[in-house]
Amino acid sequence: MDSGWHTLRGMTRDDAAVEALRALIRIPTVSHWERDREDRSAFAALLVELRERFPRLHAVCEVERIGGDALLVRWPGRTPVAPVVLMAHLDVVPVDDPSVWTHPPFAGDVADGHVWGRGALDCKGSLVATCAAVESLIADGVTPGRDVWLSFGCNEEVSGEAAEVAVAALKVRGVEPWFVLDEGGAVVQGVLPGVDAPLAVVGVSEKGTVDVELVAHGDGGHASAPRRMGATSRLARAILRLERRPFPSHLPDATVDMLERAGAHARMPYAAVFGRARRLRPVLSRVLPRLGHETAALTRTTVAVTQLSGSPGANVIAPVARAHVNMRVMVGETVDGALERIRRTVKDPHVEVVLVSGHGPSPVSPTADPAYGLIEATVGEVFPGTVAIPYVMLAATDSRHFHRVWPRVYRFTPFRMSDAQRAAIHGVDERIGIDDLHDGIAWYRRLLEQL
Repeated sequence: MDSGWHTLRGMTRDDAAVEALRALIRIPTVSHWERDREDRSAFAALLVELRERFPRLHAVCEVERIGGDALLVRWPGRTPVAPVVLMAHLDVVPVDDPSVWTHPPFAGDVADGHVWGRGALDCKGSLVATCAAVESLIADGVTPGRDVWLSFGCNEEVSGEAAEVAVAALKVRGVEPWFVLDEGGAVVQGVLPGVDAPLAVVGVSEKGTVDVELVAHGDGGHASAPRRMGATSRLARAILRLERRPFPSHLPDATVDMLERAGAHARMPYAAVFGRARRLRPVLSRVLPRLGHETAALTRTTVAVTQLSGSPGANVIAPVARAHVNMRVMVGETVDGALERIRRTVKDPHVEVVLVSGHGPSPVSPTADPAYGLIEATVGEVFPGTVAIPYVMLAATDSRHFHRVWPRVYRFTPFRMSDAQRAAIHGVDERIGIDDLHDGIAWYRRLLEQL
């Protein structure tokens, strides 16, 4: 069968998929932590747009709306046994200042071979690529070898409950997936020293996510007569202590596996070092943090102060000052252990460490397994010369809820992404290459053909 990688029935490389993505970007499905700020009508409009853009999918598949505006879709295969679940999410993060974008964030402009806009990579590009692959296979009369479920969440960006609702719905139906695939690592280059080949970075686990509030107390009063070590000073000292005393670094087995597999494609002397990663684990755990913030995050629990608040008035000394701390807990560590270390590091009885929310790290999915082998083989077919390697994902995804129930959960976004594109996720000038979008469709299509 013609895989249709470069010309899919009903679409060419420059029309239907691109136009679908542009249309979805123009619908600002922004999630907010303050739920009353959300425009739920935008989500309803996006679901209507999906139906219009992918009519065959909606006609052939069983499409159910769950958890408010999320979708759970079943594409019946030749057997319902050991189905596959493909995931994406409909929501996007807010835009702070649209004026600094090269193209308006919700215009869906096409320029310089890219589709620009919030959600192009995270995660409406994956949503479109998945739906386009299913749409084209249905148009070709293909029935998958096993059931395919599509789980499209609506509040991933605010750690919402839609994914948990999807898991519960699948459990009620007795669904036991062969594997689950969500957003995650991409096709990248230059992320590991000495490795020139492009790498398809497949998340086999993800760090835990913990939100903590530091609450410092002190004497308030008029700003004309300040006292030493007020609430803001204590908070500042606590933040500096966290900055100066990072969590210890170590390499979990998944990271060792990543280095060993990459080492087979590295130049000397990196090939020798990475190839002996298990034996050199203590040395590498000290060296990798010095290579940059991304490699440092691969080796330790990270701590980031994201929000600050203090006095309500410019001439008022704050009696209470607060800092929001977002932590990503390393595989092999626990939420309780991370909290205890924060308290020991802050070491101030006038600064409370308050747990806001916390999820521990996900289990590690197997790599010596046919499911991972299928993902790896599909990478090789659609992205020739690209090496698939496992890694521990730094960010949190909806798939963590699936991973608490099912053992094979992988996180991979089949798009080439430059350093600048990865930096634009949740940032400024998010964009996806048009060719990369279509290669992503080809990847999902080829994966589905092999089920």
